[in-house]
Amino acid sequence: MQVYDIQLFAQFDDSFREEINKSAQLVHIAKGESLFTGDELLHFFYIIVRGRLKVYQLNLKTVKEQTIFILKSGDMLDTITLLDGKTHDVMYEVLEDLEMLKFPIETVRHWLATNPKFNQVFFPYISSQMRNIEELATDLSLLNTSERLTKLILQNLDPNNHHKYQLIQKLSNSEIAKLIGTVRHVVERHLHELKKEGAIQSSRKSLVVKDIQKLLNKLQLL
Repeated sequence: MQVYDIQLFAQFDDSFREEINKSAQLVHIAKGESLFTGDELLHFFYIIVRGRLKVYQLNLKTVKEQTIFILKSGDMLDTITLLDGKTHDVMYEVLEDLEMLKFPIETVRHWLATNPKFNQVFFPYISSQMRNIEELATDLSLLNTSERLTKLILQNLDPNNHHKYQLIQKLSNSEIAKLIGTVRHVVERHLHELKKEGAIQSSRKSLVVKDIQKLLNKLQLL
């Protein structure tokens, strides 16, 4: 695997791609397999090549989950620990078999300090993550569950939205619920309503939009 197969690195010149290749170790993690032990993320930095990884918070008292990100090809983890050198209180679950590039974290910090091309990729990516988290917090506060689900379905169609494009394809209703801060039966009720209105067609882990206008109208965007 050459790192320039990842779209994230497409703008790098050959010499830096070669440097990345020399520094990277390709690791494979199967779905359901345990991920990271101890303080591993204090010492190593990962970029996803293939597969999907859920990043979430868990309330141990209520056992309620809130998904923060579902990471896919080209996504980086954990950018917060990379920047501040402190452990990050989140949990991970492998949703699909993963291939990831593993780097010594000090190597990546050296690139941040010395390589403008790397920064031109890294900082816009960080900005997009921050916007995604801000949007999540705002949606949880200001939108009801029906509106949050409708918005997620629309974002799932937008190829310019890296974090949400095709996000809910092959996801169970339980996982969709954790993305929007609710529970499975509520998602299923809203999906049934949208199907009844002719806005969508859905089956197990598959959803097709039949009428975008109806979804837009539900969010009062027009």
